[in-house]
Amino acid sequence: MKLGMRSKLFLVVVALLVVSFLVADTYLSRVLDADLTARIRDDLLVRLNFLEKEASVFEADFGAKTEWKLLADDLSRRGEGRITILLKDGSLLCDSEIDASDIAQAETHADRQEVKQAFSSGQGFSVRWSSTLKQRMIYMAVPFQRGGGVVGAIRFAKPLTEVELALKSLRNSILSATGIALLVSVLLTFFLSSWMSKNVRRLTSSARRMASGDLAERTHIEGRDELAELGCVLNQLASELQNALGALRKERDLMNRVLEGMQEGVLLLGKDGHVVFANTALRELLHLSVDIAGKSQLELIRNATLKRILDEAKFSTEPVSAEFDIHSRRLWVHASAFQGEPQGMLAVFVDVTDLRRLETLRRDFVANVSHELRTPIAAVRSSAETLRRMVEVQPELAGEFIDIIERNTERLHQLVEDLLDFSHIESKEFRLALEDVGLQDSISQALLLFQKQADAKNMHFSVVIPEGTPLVRADRRRLEQVLSNLLDNAIKYSFENTPVHIEVETLHEFVRIAVKDSGQGIEAKHFSRLFERFYRVDAGRSREVGGTGLGLSIVKHLVEAMHGWVSVESTLGKGSTFYFTLPIAP
Repeated sequence: MKLGMRSKLFLVVVALLVVSFLVADTYLSRVLDADLTARIRDDLLVRLNFLEKEASVFEADFGAKTEWKLLADDLSRRGEGRITILLKDGSLLCDSEIDASDIAQAETHADRQEVKQAFSSGQGFSVRWSSTLKQRMIYMAVPFQRGGGVVGAIRFAKPLTEVELALKSLRNSILSATGIALLVSVLLTFFLSSWMSKNVRRLTSSARRMASGDLAERTHIEGRDELAELGCVLNQLASELQNALGALRKERDLMNRVLEGMQEGVLLLGKDGHVVFANTALRELLHLSVDIAGKSQLELIRNATLKRILDEAKFSTEPVSAEFDIHSRRLWVHASAFQGEPQGMLAVFVDVTDLRRLETLRRDFVANVSHELRTPIAAVRSSAETLRRMVEVQPELAGEFIDIIERNTERLHQLVEDLLDFSHIESKEFRLALEDVGLQDSISQALLLFQKQADAKNMHFSVVIPEGTPLVRADRRRLEQVLSNLLDNAIKYSFENTPVHIEVETLHEFVRIAVKDSGQGIEAKHFSRLFERFYRVDAGRSREVGGTGLGLSIVKHLVEAMHGWVSVESTLGKGSTFYFTLPIAP
């Protein structure tokens, strides 16, 4: 059973009162008993000496038991107690409580304490329980003299009734006082415990709130006693814990922000192989759900290569790094097991898909550039060597070789210009000068640049710009470059005596521009790669007409930089249509 503070305090007070009662009763009873007994003994001694003088002058013979019995009765009546006269050998001569006819059968009193003391020291005294009278008795004895010598002893006995009554009265007084004190203590205990328990309850309530996490709670107990001091200590403890937890929360939040802000995936496994932490980047890389803590790695990642990497790192003292493919991505993982405590493993995942793609593009780019440069350089070199030999032998052929050199030099120049443009577009320093541009002026300017080229193939332009076509948000110079590349391709890859159509259409928040030729068209299988660098549908045909293989790629990058997109539609034998969009000016 759980006792409250009030009950405990009450029990303590009751226990103290009971102990006080027992101590007081024991001590006072002994003191009072000894004091009253000493007084009675002194009084008995006076009486006994007086009675002994009368007995010593009694003239009856020791054989006259009846006369001595009468004397004993007389002395008992006057002394108000029992009188026993015995001879020196311990046999009774007379007793006020025993008939004369029975005195001979009475037991000897020689071994009684008071008798022995009377014979040895002149007076004897003892207090003992009388089994005959069922009460405590006091016995006093002095020597009984006759004829100038000690012939026996006279003993006076009296019940200690007065002492017992006095002790009983004292015990009743102590008990009454204890009862009154107990009643007063109950009331005092009630008020005192209520006062004390109020602060204790406040302390307990505050401590429970602190334990539940409310470290802003304070005890607010005033005073200088122990409870107030305890309240101050609890307040100080809560304040220090609040500061420590605040610092830990800041560190945790900072670490979480760092981990969540990382582009690299972070996976923390416990010693049992279950997930302890996985940041957002990892969940996105591996297509994991949000609630993955506590799950095993096999439940989340079913990839044999990754499992092998993690298993190898688990039993290795050195970090393990490797690459693997998952969900059409190429990931690099660096895994290391914790040494000592706590045990577990940390794995960092980096998406290297784009890096590997760029490395492939770089290799392809170098190979393509080398290939593209090799043909015109070889042509120029061969023509120059031939020209050197033929200039003196057949000078009329020099013009033909000079044309070859000029044509390939122009091709090299165009390739270098396209490479420089492409490099500038892909650089971080590339910036567009966006402004509100009218398509009529830009298209007209581009057509003027290619009119001579179109006239050479007897081609004509058809332009359809609906009335009310809004301005577009674009870089004027780059827009003309996009149109120039598309018009150049349309003229180069179209048959003679065919038109080139330019059509403008407004679509919601964009304006779509279409450049349509009447060439041989493109197969659909080439559409997905048509805007890649150096990609050609017909490599021989492209080199023949002087294409660099970078024009459409430049178009795509420029249009996307101006927040538009490009697309193509084509039918073999009927020509191709290239579309690009630009946002409407606000």
